[in-house]
Amino acid sequence: MTGPFRSLAVRNFRLFAAGQVVSVAGTWMMIVAQDWLVLALTDDSAGALGVVTALQFAPLLLLTLYGGRLADRHDKRLLLTVANAISAVLALVLAALVLSGAVRLWHIGLFALGLGVVNAVEVPARVSFVSEMVGAELLPNASALSAAYFSTARVVGPALAGLMIAALGTGWVMLLNAASYLATVMALRMMRPQELHRSAPESRARIVDGLRHVLARPDLVLPLALLAVVGLCGLNFQLTLPLLAKTVFGADADAFGLLTTAFAAGSLVAALVTTARRGRPSGRTVVVSALLFGVLETVAGWSPGFLAAMVLLSLTGFASIYFVQAANHRIQLGSDPRYRGRVMALYTLIVQGSTPFGALGTGWLAERFGARSGLVVGGLMSLFAAVAALLVERATARDTAPYAAGGEKGTRTGPVGTASRLPPGEAPEAPEAPAAVELQEPPDPRERDRTV
Repeated sequence: MTGPFRSLAVRNFRLFAAGQVVSVAGTWMMIVAQDWLVLALTDDSAGALGVVTALQFAPLLLLTLYGGRLADRHDKRLLLTVANAISAVLALVLAALVLSGAVRLWHIGLFALGLGVVNAVEVPARVSFVSEMVGAELLPNASALSAAYFSTARVVGPALAGLMIAALGTGWVMLLNAASYLATVMALRMMRPQELHRSAPESRARIVDGLRHVLARPDLVLPLALLAVVGLCGLNFQLTLPLLAKTVFGADADAFGLLTTAFAAGSLVAALVTTARRGRPSGRTVVVSALLFGVLETVAGWSPGFLAAMVLLSLTGFASIYFVQAANHRIQLGSDPRYRGRVMALYTLIVQGSTPFGALGTGWLAERFGARSGLVVGGLMSLFAAVAALLVERATARDTAPYAAGGEKGTRTGPVGTASRLPPGEAPEAPEAPAAVELQEPPDPRERDRTV
């Protein structure tokens, strides 16, 4: 198989992708149902929705680095099986409470907290497991396809959730989500372990070693720092979209599903576009995509009507996934495979672990200045961060220019004086931080994705 779907020629990845489409669609249905239920129980309280969102992501802030350590030390396939089974049980319990009419706000908060603990282990294991399924050469394509099926599920899930909530109520949506986890469990158990590209487990893997690896690499630090600001301020759509739909446009559950679907459709297009990527993106690509995202989110916050909001949020969804995927590929393709679980745990910690603070801050803004403020302020902060990163990237390029001295234009000098050609538009990097050498191409992500 060739083209943008070439990774699907790998049986293990094909099974995993099929299971994830079903499971993630159920998860997004659950997200819509949970948010709608919280607003129904609290008379449209943005603060209550922010607290529940923070509870779900707080464990990612506290435990994700430990989860990355587990991923580097143990069988990722087994970790993912256990995590998805536990998530199914948690969703089943909450569905039973909702269907029986006994659910209270604290039940939802407790469920969100439990699911967050599971995700702290599941997310870094899942992200780093992709390279084990497809190998180094197909890693960029498989990573982009992972974003594509997440975005596909994000289109289908909210739309179905809106219809099911209107017809049957939130409890049946949560019950369906509990069943959807079984698709991933079955896919994992049907894999052929002998076909996985496994490296020797790090029996003494330490979190601090992964952090040192990152800190020694300026080309990893800059995209991670930019992700931290954008994730904290700009990627709070789980909170801003339901508030925008219900408090600004007076939408019902069906219309809310459409608004979320429009955002996800743009995300899907971006994910499909990035499947064409074959190597490590430049730092400039990461920064410019963040700049575009900041502009579009700010404009979306001022949408004059529901139709305009759908169009602008679709464009914002495209920019958000393009940025996140560019950062993901730059970080994952540049990290040493021995530390990849811990590096991607740090990536997850920054992207999703910042959500508790972002949700609380966005909830506070929305309570005082209206739902639009969450999008406008988030977009402006992302824009300012991108401009600052662009200045840093340019300064770094000037500072490292002497390393290319003596070589032809577009080359850099390695640690022992050998020149290697740079990708177009990428600045030379300092020789003490070489990229991983495992990959044949330049070395190579709800989520809740937060997705992403």
